[in-house]
Amino acid sequence: MLSDTDVQRARQRRRPQNRLGFAVQLVTVRMLGRFLPDPLEVPWEIVEQLAGQVDVDDPSCLKQYAQRLPTQHEHTREITVIYGYRAFEDAQAQQEFREFVAARAWTSTEGPRKLFERATVWLLRHKVLLPGITTLSRRVGEIRDEQAQRLYTAVGALVSPEQADELEQLVRVGDGARLSELERLRRSPTENTPTELARQVERLGELRGLELSELDISRIPQNRLWHLALYGLGTKAATIRGLSSARKTATLVAMGRVLTQQATDDTLDVFDTLVRENLIRRAERESAKTRLHSLPRLSRASITVATGLKTVLGQLRQDSDQAVDADAVWTALETAVGQAQLAEALDAVEELTADQGDPDAAARAELLDRFPTLRKAVASLVEVPFGAAEGGTATLAEFRRLPQLFPGRCRKLSTAQIQSELVGPSWRRLVLGNPDLAADQVDQRAYISAVTEAFHSRLRRGDVFAHGGLRWADPREKLLDEAQWQAAKPEVLTSLELPEDPQPHLGQLAGKLDTAYRVVADRGQDSEPQAATVGADGRLHLDKLEPQESPEEATELSRLCAAMLPEVDLPDLMMEVHGWTGCLEEYTHLSETEARMSELPLSVAACLVAEACNVGFTPVIHSGHPALRRDRLSHVQQNYLRPDTHRAANARLLERHNTLDLVGQWGTGAVASVDGLRFVVPSASVRTGANPRYFGQRGKGVTWLNYVNDQVAGLGGLVVTGTVRDSLHVLDGLLDLDGGPRPEMIATDTASYSDQVFGLFALLGYQFSPRLADMPDQKFWRMDPAADYGPLNALVPDRRHVLDLELIQRNWPDLLRVAGSLSTGAMKASELMRLTQGGGSPTTLGKALAEYGRIAKTLHMLAFVDADETYRRRIHTQLNTQESRHALARRIFHGKRGQLYQPYRQGQEDQLGALGLVLNMVVLWNTLYLDAIVKHLRRQNYPVRDEDVARLSPLGWRHINVQGRYAFTNSPPNELRPLRDPTSPDDEL
Repeated sequence: MLSDTDVQRARQRRRPQNRLGFAVQLVTVRMLGRFLPDPLEVPWEIVEQLAGQVDVDDPSCLKQYAQRLPTQHEHTREITVIYGYRAFEDAQAQQEFREFVAARAWTSTEGPRKLFERATVWLLRHKVLLPGITTLSRRVGEIRDEQAQRLYTAVGALVSPEQADELEQLVRVGDGARLSELERLRRSPTENTPTELARQVERLGELRGLELSELDISRIPQNRLWHLALYGLGTKAATIRGLSSARKTATLVAMGRVLTQQATDDTLDVFDTLVRENLIRRAERESAKTRLHSLPRLSRASITVATGLKTVLGQLRQDSDQAVDADAVWTALETAVGQAQLAEALDAVEELTADQGDPDAAARAELLDRFPTLRKAVASLVEVPFGAAEGGTATLAEFRRLPQLFPGRCRKLSTAQIQSELVGPSWRRLVLGNPDLAADQVDQRAYISAVTEAFHSRLRRGDVFAHGGLRWADPREKLLDEAQWQAAKPEVLTSLELPEDPQPHLGQLAGKLDTAYRVVADRGQDSEPQAATVGADGRLHLDKLEPQESPEEATELSRLCAAMLPEVDLPDLMMEVHGWTGCLEEYTHLSETEARMSELPLSVAACLVAEACNVGFTPVIHSGHPALRRDRLSHVQQNYLRPDTHRAANARLLERHNTLDLVGQWGTGAVASVDGLRFVVPSASVRTGANPRYFGQRGKGVTWLNYVNDQVAGLGGLVVTGTVRDSLHVLDGLLDLDGGPRPEMIATDTASYSDQVFGLFALLGYQFSPRLADMPDQKFWRMDPAADYGPLNALVPDRRHVLDLELIQRNWPDLLRVAGSLSTGAMKASELMRLTQGGGSPTTLGKALAEYGRIAKTLHMLAFVDADETYRRRIHTQLNTQESRHALARRIFHGKRGQLYQPYRQGQEDQLGALGLVLNMVVLWNTLYLDAIVKHLRRQNYPVRDEDVARLSPLGWRHINVQGRYAFTNSPPNELRPLRDPTSPDDEL
């Protein structure tokens, strides 16, 4: 559309072909950033649109304009001057362009293609005529290379020549050695033994000895430094040796800093797993086994004691009216059980029930049998540089003193020499009550074990932290400081719709909570039968949802669509999806500098199948195809498949998924679910956890949290250790999704959750909606203690269920700062929970967060028990969708009995990220074909109802050959192409 001024300038031309040609040239340079050599290349629809605006009756006259080059050149010069366009060769434009590209190349990690696109957009925005593609790409490449050299020089200047030589020695292979020192230093641990802990401490000491953590890197972009380190960590030492001197030094410096951080975290991972799994939990298992074995003896002794007591009581009842005859009592007791047997039974009962008041005490006693292991761990770990917050200062100081208290170094330890407040109740009897020691002496082994356990507990909750680490660093430093918070506050509060003054906000929540109570109470009285009832004990009892029958029309439509879906092998399916979306083009080389290999998408797809199906390379190798040879696939897997490229490819899939009409029938994307898929990891790994429910009594594994919305699209995934406390990590992945619409309601299965989790979700604008299986044990809360809610009054009978709004108001500024730190990505929700939970004793901030969360939790529970089952069914429907997706994931991830053999965290994330991407490719393929089938049926006047279409699922797999069909081509390479395009108007379904 031309403006009035544009039309006036075009109409100044006398001939119609010149008026139309001027308009065509004007819109061409505006849209494309350059003038076309041949104006006839402009789409004819645009020509006709412009002809009507400049009063040209016959648009075909443009052909005459195209024949007069002098007129075209005159118009291009005039448009350039009038509308302020500049030639690319203009000196001022060149300077501004160079500054922009140099700034982007210096501060970002964008590859050549992304930087080229950024440069193109800048030229269009600043009215600089685009040069040829070759010229622009060459200029962008030159500037990018200059900034790369600037980075290498700046990083290399931070170290002395002696340090540079020491770093270069790391990539050299010594005489008689098979591997370089670099390979040894970047090898992560797989075992949780004292020997491995000592090795990791030694590794950390070597890396800290390079003195790279103390370098001042404030003037170097952190993301560039991290990307440089990432390249070094994923590259062989021989490749690093072949780099130029400046780049090699810079890469080693960046890699050394990151390796120091990783070594710190690896060391504490080993210590944490060693204490938690090998010591404490094993001692608890042995204690439970010992108690189980002692039950027969305890039973016999108890029977003897009970018999004796019964005899004495019987004798006392007979002599109740006269003085007790002691001799008669003893005679009766001797006759019944015998005094010696009774004394022996009493000793046995006392011995076997000594720890019944504290079940953990027996486990702590078992832990002393493993003191040699604990001693080795403590001796190694004290060399790690730790710091402490106020709550962990005393514990850290005493932990550092432990090597001086080892038996053999300290002959005797008195009560005056210990910190008794660090000795927990379970340890007190073992530390202070050893009968073999004097009254003022302490059991050294028990005291060292007690302090170590206290240190481990404070380390896990963040009161003690490691300097130079990432996961085990001080979580308080990740909160936005005052200056950062004040800068981010306006945007954060606007996006989260949170006010600085909490009173109006809490007033709105009070009205919402009051209305919810009254609505649920009224509907419960009117409904027959009542789904939720309040018992005489004041506890709520909820009936199970009745299954909903699927209409016959929906069943028939689903059957018909399933019959029309074409059978396809998984490799062909993936290549089709790539043909529609280009998703595999997002896989770029780790260095972002190498030219793309021919048929790279094919190699990437083969690697994805090998990873997602858990079958390895052998089934997908095709020795006669250059893109499917083993060496090619190994190179692609190592340099192209990683979490960030998985995310970029998934974002393309989500973008295409949201454009399909059928997707709108399933949902809006506002509802999402999060659930964990468990994988047994047989390999030795410190990144796994025990969970007997899923991995067996002795097995360990990991949990893959994946996020699915009501449009059946996978939004991302997160790998955590195999723990049941998934809710601590749900927000971590939710705040960093791959793409798709932002969900508002988050459904989860019945799992461990807390009031603080509800509070965090509410602060960040999410409705946390876990499926509740134990309603009688849930607590409801109210704001108005005097309100009358009829039958629901029994749920909140006294003031103990009234919310402390004053606590929320006092801590509201800190709650807002927490929300800002999470929403901006400064810290993770799981790290925050370590602070607020306080190891079982919540901090003041944690209490305020829990109080705020009780509002959201009560609203959720009221909606869950409402007689209107819409909310509850929505949760169940979404979780059923998630379970179906998990079933499909199990079907795809079938190799090696469905077990994950990756011992390291990066390998686990890479492989499960590949599984998530292949899942989304299957969903998109099914969705696109189902969408085409539904449109085809409607064109054929088949009766298709919207409510029946909404019941279709893209998670079917019976028509997809997954197991045993891995070959990508049985034809010559040049014939490999997407098989069909069901989006074309002339579909042949």
